[in-house]
Amino acid sequence: MKVIIAKRVDAGSADTGEIADLARAAGHEVVGTLTQTRTEDAALHLGEGKADELAALVRDRGAEAVIFDNRLGPYQTYNLGQRLPDDAMVLDRFRLILEIFGQRAETKKAQLQVELAELRYELPRAEAKTSLAKREERPGFMGLGEYDESREQDIKAQISAIRDELETIEETEQHRREQRRESGFDLVALAGYTNAGKSTLLRQLATDVDVDENEGLHPDLDATAESENRLFTTLGTTTRRAAMERPVLVTDTVGFIADLPHWLVESFKSTLDSVYRADLVLLVVDASESVEAMREKLVTAHDTLYERNEAPIVTVLNKTDRVESDELAEKHEALSALAPNPVAVSAAEGDDIDALLARIEDELPDYEKERLVLPMGDETMSLVSWVHDHARVEDVTYPDDGEQVIVTFAARPAVVEQSRNRAANLAQPVES
Repeated sequence: MKVIIAKRVDAGSADTGEIADLARAAGHEVVGTLTQTRTEDAALHLGEGKADELAALVRDRGAEAVIFDNRLGPYQTYNLGQRLPDDAMVLDRFRLILEIFGQRAETKKAQLQVELAELRYELPRAEAKTSLAKREERPGFMGLGEYDESREQDIKAQISAIRDELETIEETEQHRREQRRESGFDLVALAGYTNAGKSTLLRQLATDVDVDENEGLHPDLDATAESENRLFTTLGTTTRRAAMERPVLVTDTVGFIADLPHWLVESFKSTLDSVYRADLVLLVVDASESVEAMREKLVTAHDTLYERNEAPIVTVLNKTDRVESDELAEKHEALSALAPNPVAVSAAEGDDIDALLARIEDELPDYEKERLVLPMGDETMSLVSWVHDHARVEDVTYPDDGEQVIVTFAARPAVVEQSRNRAANLAQPVES
């Protein structure tokens, strides 16, 4: 669909780069832009003359829609639509984002979150229709459609039902996370703005891991993670095992985006639970952006993460292949207060991934050391194999008498406790 990008700002110059990228991410062709610097007009958002200019541009370029990088009220949307050529739609920033989310939602959870966001978007508009139509005593006033109080109630009921269903899904996912922890896995989450390179980084962190091993350990693990250069590639979550001796699962999550309203963030809150409940968060930042853009995104990301997250956060400066070393050093210095000890990598080129893996090892909770002396037997060998899968084994010794196996390892406290319980259940257990 051919679209015109429009944006109004109170002061300064309007940047339409991100909204144009969003439009293209939705599959639209941007055929023109229009901006204005002035206070908001209550009826048209733009000034009257600029609205007429917009209509002429739509007609001249054969555009089918106008996408505003602003939040439009229902009456502004209607009034602007009246100025445009027939059949030309008016979309605001959030309607466009919901369109993209709808295109990318593949899992049941993602689809429910999109539906929830759409209902939250629609609710105030339904309330406005009813309120205005009642006040004017004219159903359908200003073309907003017949008012029906039951529609508001229907929307609220649907919102409540979807929230209940999402809560059930989240309980299941939380149970799965706890099972993974009990199996010895540390959980690492990738967070950051969309298009920062999180999916590409996930592929690098898991690059040496056999996919069949992933699928055997956990049927829900995705074998691949998309890494295309487009916004909102990852709407759900993708989890893979990291290429580390220590059992670590890394989860890629939906990217943040600037200026999202509270109702939209709230709709996707359950996706962020993968971040809030992780043992470590890697906050991925595009190092090729300006210092100002990086600072703004770091501040917003920290506000979001520190709201509920208790895990340590490591900032990852990604896309170093696009930045000269001197420029990277300057950005590091300028952002030192927000990212005091970042790790700089190029996920696209695979540069310095080993340094990031080492940092992950350092930041994760300390392992507890254990030494088990076990009776020789088939069940013992099964336990030794289990320890290899769920811990970092330092030594396995088979004394000359052939009656014992001594296993020295380090693991999460939960794994150590499980190993002791399993050892106690072996035939003729030998105390450590």
